[in-house]
Order: sequence, then C-alpha cells, then structure tokens
Amino acid sequence: MDGFDLIIFDCDGVLVDSEIIAAEVESALLTEAGYPIGVEEMGERFAGMTWRNILLQIEREASIPFSASLLEKSEHMLDLRLAQDVQAIPGVEFAVSRLPIKRCICSNSSTKRLDMMLTKVGLKPLFAPNIFSAKDLGPDRAKPKPDIFLHGASQMGVSPDKVVVVEDSVHGVHAARAAGMRVIGFTGASHSYPAHADKLTDAGAETAISRMNDLPGVVAALAAWDNVL
Repeated sequence: MDGFDLIIFDCDGVLVDSEIIAAEVESALLTEAGYPIGVEEMGERFAGMTWRNILLQIEREASIPFSASLLEKSEHMLDLRLAQDVQAIPGVEFAVSRLPIKRCICSNSSTKRLDMMLTKVGLKPLFAPNIFSAKDLGPDRAKPKPDIFLHGASQMGVSPDKVVVVEDSVHGVHAARAAGMRVIGFTGASHSYPAHADKLTDAGAETAISRMNDLPGVVAALAAWDNVL
C-alpha cells in the first residue's frame, strides 16, 4: 500500500473496550475522595491519560491532595475489572487482515496490563511482539508526549512521515501529531460521546470512524490522497 509503511494502534478504546471500565472505576474513586465526577465526563476529559496524570491535573484544578494509596487502589480495582469484563472492539481482526503494512501497538497502559487484555480478548497473536508501552520508556514519557509513537516507529524501522495512527483520545491524537504522524480518530468504543469525532478532528485527526471494518478503506483513501498531493 503506497503512502504508509506502518499503522500504529492505540490499545485502550481502539482494540479493546476498556476506557469505559476505567472511567467507571476512576469516577467512583474520585467521587468518594471528594471530587464528584460522572462516567461520561471522566471519559470525555481524561480518556487516554494515565491515572497518575489525571490525579495530578485534578490536584491542580481543585487543590485536593490525593494519596499514593488512591493510585494503587485504582490500579488494583481496574485490573480486576478488566480481567473480568474487557472485550475486543468488533472488527479488529477483519481490519488487520486487510491492511498489508506493518503494524504495532503504542499505549500508555503497562506491558503487564496490555498482555492481560490482549490475551483475554484473543488479539495478542495479531500484534506480538510489537506491543510497546510508554511506561517502559521511563517516567513522564506518556501521551500526550510523542515519545511512545516515535519509539514504536523506530522499533519498526519506519520514518514517522510514513506512519498512520489510530487513536480514540484527544491526548493520543496530540501525541501522534507531535510525532509527525497522520491520524485516524476512532469513536466506536463504549466511552464515546456526542462530540467525540469533532474533538478528535479538531485535535488533528484527518477523519474519524466509528466502525473498525471501515479502517482499511480509510487508510487506503488517505494513502491515495497523499499520492495525489
């Protein structure tokens, strides 16, 4: 396929329907800690961010100090929920089978959590061993910084300008654009909200899709448009 040599997938909210589970766990914990917030607002404002960065942002906004125990409690509760409830996004296997270019995953989630989720839903064989976590790069390297996308492209031996990224979060789109990559927004997970597609395109995604089955055609269209230009 001319135009792109690599497609990078975010994981949470793109390959697995996990963002809604995270929003449920985290909104409950924040409300209990004195920062009332609903599941929809949680997803809209913080999807794609690490729990640590969410807590730091709320501390700055509301001057509510959060203990390290809250950080650990969320990670434990979320792992339990994900292990029990996480499901694959419909159409991933179809889409991947029709994309004749290199592929990998670049995520803010830990390697351990990525392995657990992808194994549970049966998608790990489609991507292993090319599954990269920002946590493995060191502290403060998560999206919206571009580091994990640049790392993934480097590991795959592809220049950033030959990469297209599939992202469901504004923070992820910002990270991919900062890495010099083109972006397709995805709004087909359960945490999606009415203005989701508009927010992704406003952040820099060239288009947004709500069905993974549409991905191969959109990638081909973007590649063809690039060739025309």
